[in-house]
Amino acid sequence: MKEMHHRSLVKAITWRMIGTMDTIMLSWIITGHFNSALKIGGIELITKTILYFLHERAWIRIPYGREKIFQKDGTFILKDFHHRSIVKGISWRIFGTIDTAIIALFITGNYLKAFSIGFAEVFTKIFLFYLHERIWHLISFGRKASLVKD
Repeated sequence: MKEMHHRSLVKAITWRMIGTMDTIMLSWIITGHFNSALKIGGIELITKTILYFLHERAWIRIPYGREKIFQKDGTFILKDFHHRSIVKGISWRIFGTIDTAIIALFITGNYLKAFSIGFAEVFTKIFLFYLHERIWHLISFGRKASLVKD
């Protein structure tokens, strides 16, 4: 099963909507300033959409945690195991946390608040990313069957 670029783009957009809402809420709670939270979330909307798309395209090339399941018609699908989603979520979170902390530091000018926002996101975003990834594994949009080559 081949995953098309438009699938990666739509996954990036849906994840970013969830991720931005989470960032805004955490930033608001930690900074106490809704305006700062909106700025952090707004900048992230751009940086994280680009980073997520690149991360998604890289993981398409990584075979870890995948199994080919051959179909009777000569095609195959790739089954992603749960441990792949977990490792993929952790790798994404490393990039995402660094990005969030840098943006929060730029907006707030406060190292403690920037670190606190990034640290809190580690927990909320890994859980949310895992759910997002497992739901997308069930969606066929943007997948194309591949012929088995001998």
